[in-house]
Amino acid sequence: MLSLLGLTLVLSCVILLLTGKMSPLITFSTIPIIIALIAGFSPSEVRVFFTAGLTQVTPIAVMFIFAILFFSFMQERGLFEPLIKSIIGATIHRPAAVPMATVVIATIAHIDGSGASTFLICLPALLPIYERLRLSPYLLLLLVSASASVMNMLPWGGPLGRAASVIKSDPTELWYALIPIQISALFILLIVAYVLGHREGAHLSSSSSSSSSSLKRKEGEATHTSDPSSEESHIPVDQPDYSLSDTYWWINLGITLGVIIVLFSGIFPSALVFMMALSIALILNKITVSEQREFLSRNAWNALQMAMIIFAAGVFLGVLKESKMLHALAESLIYLLPENVLAHIHIIIGFLGVPFELILNTDAYYFALLPIVEQAVQPYSVSSHSVVYAMLIGNIIGTFVSPFSPALWLGLGLTKLEIGPYIRYAFVWIWCLSIALMSIAWAIGLF
Repeated sequence: MLSLLGLTLVLSCVILLLTGKMSPLITFSTIPIIIALIAGFSPSEVRVFFTAGLTQVTPIAVMFIFAILFFSFMQERGLFEPLIKSIIGATIHRPAAVPMATVVIATIAHIDGSGASTFLICLPALLPIYERLRLSPYLLLLLVSASASVMNMLPWGGPLGRAASVIKSDPTELWYALIPIQISALFILLIVAYVLGHREGAHLSSSSSSSSSSLKRKEGEATHTSDPSSEESHIPVDQPDYSLSDTYWWINLGITLGVIIVLFSGIFPSALVFMMALSIALILNKITVSEQREFLSRNAWNALQMAMIIFAAGVFLGVLKESKMLHALAESLIYLLPENVLAHIHIIIGFLGVPFELILNTDAYYFALLPIVEQAVQPYSVSSHSVVYAMLIGNIIGTFVSPFSPALWLGLGLTKLEIGPYIRYAFVWIWCLSIALMSIAWAIGLF
């Protein structure tokens, strides 16, 4: 009965999330309680489930809030603007180099872990350049999406935080082993960008003789409508344009480097590091109380929406684990699947991670599927970390190729592209990158 109820709970949440009938917040905070009461658990037992689940995810949620606020502040204060401007200036007259620069810019822009802000920073800045050089906007969206997906492996990125909350681990500790994978992924992406950039250049060269007049007209229109070298072209319109002195820029750079060093050292919890870093940054930048309120008003929703989902997911995880539904469901899975398949089910799912992203959204993948797989492979001495690495590395690259990603719809709107042609253009490249990273992770012994 517990197995059947656990399956009902998981399927109900997955279906509601996939169909969009309920938001993750409502789904995770109501359906588990209803199922627990139907299972015959008393209100006092449900309270224990709730408390255990909330205790499990609270450090993760707190880290998310302050990490997103910290990096949003650094973005607004222009910390990364000089590097982005220099890259744009160095590549604007070299079409084949622009895709490689896109990878670098998107990697820097996604350091705050927010897909929406990454698309807002990169796409308005780079789309006029792609139009002027007649490069495909689908290539632009592919490279920005893939780079942001790689950077999502950071501790304050959504997938790693979700996975860490499921196995009760510190996301920063999980991240250390992922650093070689991130470096490898970015290196591969630069190669892919170089190849695709040259392919675009060769296509333009072959077609220029037959359509030179048309191309010149398009170039003139693109130049007239937007100047890619202008500052306004890559600063989001909903953020203020701070004019920083060199002193403040160096202060912010020092704070950010200090945060990275402390995170690597592990001497303080991640949540405390970002909480203190944000406070220090606000003080040293001489932000008044009224300006602090305005900053929080602009960025509070980005910081709080993921935290609220994680808190609600704590209810889901608390009920699923503490009621023993998860254990019963894993036992049923063990009974049904052949032993030689079950022992490697996390690796199989990892290699199929990108297709899974097309049918499961991120919340369903990490909060519903991951706990079941973790429990199922425990009898075979597979560590929770191995399960996370296999399922995360294979899946995370497909984050922004899924129709269930709100940030992707923002990117499609900014580039005026359609999702069907984009998925057809990007899916094979994204899946090949995922498989390559899975192979590297397997070779170095992550799972």
